[in-house]
Amino acid sequence: MKNKERTCNPEPFMRISKRGVVMPLWKSLGIRAIALAAALIVCAIVIFAIVKLNPIKVYGAMFEGAFGTNKRMWVTIRDMMMLLCIAIGLAPAFRMRFWNIGAEGQILAGGIVSAACMIYLSKSMATIPMMILMLALSVVAGGIWGFIPGWFKAKWNTNETLFTLMMNYIAIQITAYFVALWENPVGSNSVGVINSKTKIGWFPEIFGQDYALNVILVLALAVGMFIYLRYSKHGYEVAVVGESENTARYAAINVPKVIMRTMFLSGALCGIAGFLAVSGASHTISTSTAGGRGFTAIIVAWLAKFNSFVMIPIAALLVFLDKGAIEIASRYNLSNHVSNMLTGIILFFILGSEFFINYQVRFRGGKQKEVQA
Repeated sequence: MKNKERTCNPEPFMRISKRGVVMPLWKSLGIRAIALAAALIVCAIVIFAIVKLNPIKVYGAMFEGAFGTNKRMWVTIRDMMMLLCIAIGLAPAFRMRFWNIGAEGQILAGGIVSAACMIYLSKSMATIPMMILMLALSVVAGGIWGFIPGWFKAKWNTNETLFTLMMNYIAIQITAYFVALWENPVGSNSVGVINSKTKIGWFPEIFGQDYALNVILVLALAVGMFIYLRYSKHGYEVAVVGESENTARYAAINVPKVIMRTMFLSGALCGIAGFLAVSGASHTISTSTAGGRGFTAIIVAWLAKFNSFVMIPIAALLVFLDKGAIEIASRYNLSNHVSNMLTGIILFFILGSEFFINYQVRFRGGKQKEVQA
């Protein structure tokens, strides 16, 4: 038998493959930290190149814009809790691979019923029982708004992305109708601050802070969602349906029931965010009550891989970037495009870091020889 040596074609210089095992937490956090540091360096170069400002001062201004005073700090925390609440609501739907793009509409549904309670029941109910009623109704309203596309998906396999997106526009028009109905003062095209004198229906102060109840409520939801998805039977069914509906049916899981139940839960939690916006923050209702947070929360939920505890720092970072961008735009008389560009660079690096967490890159060069007998 003769040994025959032949030369193979050169292998690709770079190979990308999905990681077979989940990366340890400390490594993934390290990659994200490196990405954030790299983003700050790139932003510093951009700042100096465009506006000739000291990047350190600009970053300091961003910090002051978010945490510079006690009031700013609590407003930042309030907005972070709002974003976190929506991301928690999206988590079960996305875990099930149901692309719920309708959080904006579900927020507005919860906000409308909360505002209605404050307007019509302020003379007959005290704040605490009214808040309990507002919370319950916002859960029901948001849940129904989420259940509708879930029902159509379960029964007729409709496209949930388009369905939930269109539901947003319906909710906006319904909100516009009620804004016109509750217009105060007449001709202002806005509802104005509801119960500004009596503050009936407003979140009460806790520990001397207006927004402490926001924090308590949303953190309780974060703990509950973590337990629900990780340790409950329903959470297990959500995960199985998300992995494969055929596998779920083989395991005797009622897939349509899981879809409808999960979408009601997702909408209900987003409805609570509407309750937070009306009763715990702005004390009014408008078509901009959701403010695009329903789409921003998608980033939070995906980056956290549906872990409600990991969502907390991600939501904090995004709100910090938003507040900081507003501050540097006003302080240094910059165009909003510049501040938004800095935010975009940071988000680009953070999102890009997920590639290196989920995939591994291998470099190979030269020619490999194979010996054939």
